[in-house]
Amino acid sequence: MRGILRQVVALLIGENGADRVVPSTGVAARLTLLTSGCMAFLAVFAMSLALSAGRLADAWSGTLNNTATVRLIDDGGDLEGRIATLQRTLQTTPGIAAVRIVSAEEQRDLLRPWLGSDLPVDLLPLPGMVEITLAGDGPDIDALNLRLQAEVPGAVWDDHEQWRRPLVVSARQLWLVTWVSVGLITAVFAAMIVLAAQAALAANTQVVATLRLVGATDTYVARAFVRRFTLRAAIGAFCGTLLAVMVLLVLPGAADQSFLPTLRLSGVEWLLVILVPVAAVGVAFLATRISVLGNLRRLT
Repeated sequence: MRGILRQVVALLIGENGADRVVPSTGVAARLTLLTSGCMAFLAVFAMSLALSAGRLADAWSGTLNNTATVRLIDDGGDLEGRIATLQRTLQTTPGIAAVRIVSAEEQRDLLRPWLGSDLPVDLLPLPGMVEITLAGDGPDIDALNLRLQAEVPGAVWDDHEQWRRPLVVSARQLWLVTWVSVGLITAVFAAMIVLAAQAALAANTQVVATLRLVGATDTYVARAFVRRFTLRAAIGAFCGTLLAVMVLLVLPGAADQSFLPTLRLSGVEWLLVILVPVAAVGVAFLATRISVLGNLRRLT
């Protein structure tokens, strides 16, 4: 426990002028700040996209999982009478909890976003449509299809499975890809920190050699590098995260959360943003310490 506290104190306030080993300005300093800021910005957006994809998959899966529709093609006969017969047939079928007739106006409203407002949707031969809420495992589909063909010819059962499953699978794949992207961003960030630390160490080999002659240990020198680069990474990651949050706040929300994704975070998801600069500090600490100690051993 004391060792951990000592590391924290050394990180925050430094020790005995060790910071002079590492230049406070220069290419390495600017590179660390810029890299940590950019990576934090990208990580926030990748994380937002992953959370959005997860919400989208859950919405598609949950909303349509217990629903189905039955279409009734308009053959020029008594469509309203056939819809009424279809409704009675479905209401007496085991496994169906509720039946609702979708009006022609509702169908037109659903078609307008896809066909455009200029298209005369009112002239289209819209089918009769009934929305069904399933109970339990749902009805026996084979038996129901036979009954529908006997009592209401032309009725077509659709449980949305044909197009729902590819959408859910695509959303899950997008979720996986975005989290892999977060991992790659973290790896690139660690690599850039390592390169910057090695460049700073190479530029100060004579100073390190002089410190060794007067009794400085490798751990003492490494702490100076760790402190400098960790604090720079913290400042850059905080600025990048703050900028990303500001951009997310001004992004418009999706008009239909059940179909269109939105990068806007909600609720406790905003707390995950705090993990980005925290993770950046942890990655910078470990990457710098491992890299510098390894290079110091090779210099002996």
